[in-house]
Amino acid sequence: MTKYALTVTCPSTRGIVAAIANYLADKGCNITDSSQFDDKQTGNFFMRVSFSSEQGKELPELEEGFGGLAGEFDMDFTFHDESEKMKVVIMVSRFGHCLNDLLYRWRIGALPIDIVAVISNHMDYQKVVVNHDIPFHCIKVTKENKPQAEAQIMQVVTDTGADLIVLARYMQILSDEMCQKMSGRIINIHHSFLPSFKGANPYKQAFERGVKLIGATSHYVTADLDEGPIIEQDIIRVTHAQSPDDYVSLGRDVEAQVLARAIHAHIHRRVFLNGNKTVVFPASPGSYASERMG
Repeated sequence: MTKYALTVTCPSTRGIVAAIANYLADKGCNITDSSQFDDKQTGNFFMRVSFSSEQGKELPELEEGFGGLAGEFDMDFTFHDESEKMKVVIMVSRFGHCLNDLLYRWRIGALPIDIVAVISNHMDYQKVVVNHDIPFHCIKVTKENKPQAEAQIMQVVTDTGADLIVLARYMQILSDEMCQKMSGRIINIHHSFLPSFKGANPYKQAFERGVKLIGATSHYVTADLDEGPIIEQDIIRVTHAQSPDDYVSLGRDVEAQVLARAIHAHIHRRVFLNGNKTVVFPASPGSYASERMG
């Protein structure tokens, strides 16, 4: 049986859940997982439904028939084939822990994505990437050539048909134009528990303030540096006895885990933009299962 997901955003009103459930049942579909959220502050309603088509209905037929219902409730909706892997471009500079973690999760099937390219402004990870049979692009970035470099980056995205860019510790600030063009489709990992410490050296800032918890934040990239809608966060405890370098080392594992969880949520269409915030639904049963162990 073909497995699909339906994502819906619309103004909150009575009868939405029942209408969707009845529509899918009438089309011979069985709902296997469902999450919804009614935001009382904004008046917005969000829903994600996983279902199987027991009568072999295909996406075009499901989408066409859903149009009338969507119009009735003023819905923005999308049907997704859950067997299709999202095409992803990973960007990295000289810190490779997040890249290596993503490559491992991708290799064992724990992160079901199609990595179509890795882009870096340095050559440090060329061999690692090429050994995984993934195209590697070294695009140098300077103040003088930044527009041209970003045009090259966007050409790679266009040529590969990538749906998502992942900044796996890519230490260059993207232009406002690129952020707007790829709005909601660039995920960054910030090595800090935002919004407390921003910029290039958050661990040093945290050390100087004597914090007892450090963390990492994964968020969508916007024109405002490190202020995009937050997808995932986590923390680790530190003490007064640890140094700034300890903070950096301890933070690596948190960064890798947080970034992987944010990507997992995005590729399974569990993340909904809600103004400056996000709605992130729980993972469907079985979505974390790996195809192999190593």
